[in-house]
Amino acid sequence: MNSAAKTSWEEAVCWLRDQPEQQQLVLDAFYDDPLIAAAERYYGSPEWQEVSRLLSDKRGNALDVGAGRGIASYALARLGFKVTALEPDPSAIVGAAAIRRLSTESDLNIEVVEQFSEQLPFADTSFDVVFARAVLHHTRNLTNACREMHRVLKPGGLLIAAREHVITKDTDLPKFLALHPLHHLYGGENAFRLDCYLGALKEARFRSIEVLAPLKSPINLYPYTVDSIREELIAKCSRKVPFPTLIRAVTPRKLIEVILSVGTHFDNRPGRLYSFVAYK
Repeated sequence: MNSAAKTSWEEAVCWLRDQPEQQQLVLDAFYDDPLIAAAERYYGSPEWQEVSRLLSDKRGNALDVGAGRGIASYALARLGFKVTALEPDPSAIVGAAAIRRLSTESDLNIEVVEQFSEQLPFADTSFDVVFARAVLHHTRNLTNACREMHRVLKPGGLLIAAREHVITKDTDLPKFLALHPLHHLYGGENAFRLDCYLGALKEARFRSIEVLAPLKSPINLYPYTVDSIREELIAKCSRKVPFPTLIRAVTPRKLIEVILSVGTHFDNRPGRLYSFVAYK
């Protein structure tokens, strides 16, 4: 298949899955099959465990916006939510048909609605939770999408917008897009400045907005963790200094957490990941 023919998200993901050197990325993005195994792996991931902590006092109706293959819909249903998955792509691999298959195979009740997030087909105050994983940076109108998510939430409801690409300045966008492994195939990636996300959420009238920084939250760090970063650092140092026990002793987990926390203030990578926790 030549690059000009790769016009859909499904085709782009299928191309990625066929590249031997990209298999770790396929696993990290949960694009592998069988889908139910990928969904179970996401449910057990450090990323979802942190999301679960944020949801610990919530139950009821949950809307998974831009649900993709349905891995978050699956995870929400496993937590006991009554889940509606909003996904405009009908694909059997990366879209609505995949979610329906996952619902059947897992015996979890997930309602699937094939619509876009900028005009949600739901009544006001329908949901206790809106979850949007890597969705806002894809929206055609960021402010409208945030307004719609606010509208369908019940008073006191929670929005988690996870893993959103951020750029420092608008001129960084081409750099990010050039590095993205799939953008050159389907042209659907994007990123906004941090103030654009916050402005849209505030304009939508969310009353409380918590910003989760790239190097501090497990949601944004995934597929890395503090422990995996520590182990990689120890391994690299051990190849140069023949005292691995000493290196491990002087590299406690807390030190890595401090380094990451400080590093957040200097992190200007185009497309770095932020997450947002907002209440109505």
